[in-house]
Amino acid sequence: MKVLLFSSLYPSSVRPIHGIFVETRLRELLKTGEVQAKVVAPVPWFPSSAERFGDYAKFASTPRQEERNGIEVHHPRYLLLPKVGMNMAPYTMALGAMATVKRLQREGFDFDLIDAHYYYPDGVAAGLLAKWLGKPFFVTARGTDLNLIPEYPFPRKLILQTAAQASGSIGVCKALMDTLEGLGAEPAKLHTLRNGVDLERFVPEPRDASRARLGLNTAGPYLLSVGHLIERKGHHIAIEALAGLPGVTLLIAGSGPEEGALKALASRLGVADRVHWAGVVPQTELKWWYSAADVLTLCSSREGWANVLLEAMACGTPVIATNIWGTPEVVSTPAAGILMARRDAAALSQAWVELLSDLRPRKKVREHAERFDWFPTSQAQLALFGKKTDPTTSTERAAWSR
Repeated sequence: MKVLLFSSLYPSSVRPIHGIFVETRLRELLKTGEVQAKVVAPVPWFPSSAERFGDYAKFASTPRQEERNGIEVHHPRYLLLPKVGMNMAPYTMALGAMATVKRLQREGFDFDLIDAHYYYPDGVAAGLLAKWLGKPFFVTARGTDLNLIPEYPFPRKLILQTAAQASGSIGVCKALMDTLEGLGAEPAKLHTLRNGVDLERFVPEPRDASRARLGLNTAGPYLLSVGHLIERKGHHIAIEALAGLPGVTLLIAGSGPEEGALKALASRLGVADRVHWAGVVPQTELKWWYSAADVLTLCSSREGWANVLLEAMACGTPVIATNIWGTPEVVSTPAAGILMARRDAAALSQAWVELLSDLRPRKKVREHAERFDWFPTSQAQLALFGKKTDPTTSTERAAWSR
């Protein structure tokens, strides 16, 4: 089966952790040996790669074609217009990608279907391409695309038209598909394929050794917050909680536009000396930070399926998270951690005390994460795409049954 993955949420050499979860699902699907794939990952056109333009410059710096982890990736440009950009983006994205897609076909990659990620504008653009080329397509929803964008009438209309046209819609958690059904999509075409976790990459490392490797005091205790430094990720809540957690040091891994404001908040609250800024951490190095922490916290206001939760658990570290969307499907046993009563600093402090009073062994936390290996998701994806491979070995059957 030849699959064309289509999404602007795909990593590049310029933005290596952007949409890493999309790349990971594709890599796991390719491990089955049943699929060939190429990627078309459009980026907005921007005229200059000068550093003074910040994130916009990264669009211009993105190569037109590259290879990542053995996968061929193409980055056509599309026009993202000010003010009217939200309504026009699906059309400009599809038009911008069309020449690249047709060239791939001429060169021999006549794909069987389009696997699109993020419903708007990417999924709608994929629907246009599929219509023009006479191909089936699936769209995977990942969070904001269904729990925020449909508030706008025209995008909501296009999302529902695309859902009706698609061979199927996929949600990384059941809550997203419930939302799409509530908007008016046909229930029979809605499927939940949750993300898995790379159990080989994310493994428990000795806590003291991890802290020493990162230059941290081995005594701890440490609370870790990972993600883009924006309000939605809730790093400010973790900083505010330090006032009620004497002796605790907060580790923050990530970068983003709120970094200055977050540092100012820590200074204003008198906890700056207990906040350690790690910056952007490559995925290959994250296991050391997860293993160094006593607890990971995720104070997001919106999440479809937060991969950092499973990654931390796979490293033996329990979590404290806001009770939103797919998160209860991840934090579903006492070994996994605790869901906060509210999204505020007091609730985080309370959860910290509660969790540490009955802390489960790291082995038990890891065992919870092992229930989320990728094999069942990849097999279900093959079945949905029309080429199911039956598990034959005892290890595969055990993975499938979990």
